[in-house]
Amino acid sequence: MKSIKTCTNTWIQKFLVINKGENMGVTVYNTKFGQIKIEYDKEAVISIGRSNFNLLDIKKTDNEKNDLTDKVYWQLEEYFDGKREVFDFPFKLKGTDFQIKVWSALCEIPYGKTSTYKEIAEKIGSPKAFRAVGNANNKNKLMIVVPCHRVIGSDGKLVGYAGGLDFKKRLLDLESNIKA
Repeated sequence: MKSIKTCTNTWIQKFLVINKGENMGVTVYNTKFGQIKIEYDKEAVISIGRSNFNLLDIKKTDNEKNDLTDKVYWQLEEYFDGKREVFDFPFKLKGTDFQIKVWSALCEIPYGKTSTYKEIAEKIGSPKAFRAVGNANNKNKLMIVVPCHRVIGSDGKLVGYAGGLDFKKRLLDLESNIKA
């Protein structure tokens, strides 16, 4: 398995390995779009997702915010305010070679635009693998940053999103309203 560090409008250029160990943490922030859970290791963010955590249920030591998580929070808030299209905090994703190809292709979908599962499959050289593209999207641990919300069905309908279709619609509406 390989992992990616950055998501830009070009192909992923650096591969890293995630070290699971003591130096990992999780914290939850309240944002304009609801609670967002951020997981991190000593070097980078490893997961961003929606959360239904009750902050009282997380051990105090597991909810320590730090400079990295604060940076992520503020960049997400800027994104939610329509003032940010690119994220520049360090992050890592771990996945199979196929997942890395899919996530790299997702990073090439411009802000305010969408692509279909079929288009992504074609882009990565596996034109019949549109269902596998959907499965790879589902494994994306960095929602918003690796923009799986920008992938829609071939018929233009919103389908599948780990954060929920309502959340996906809100993100797409946000991006299309800013670009309009």
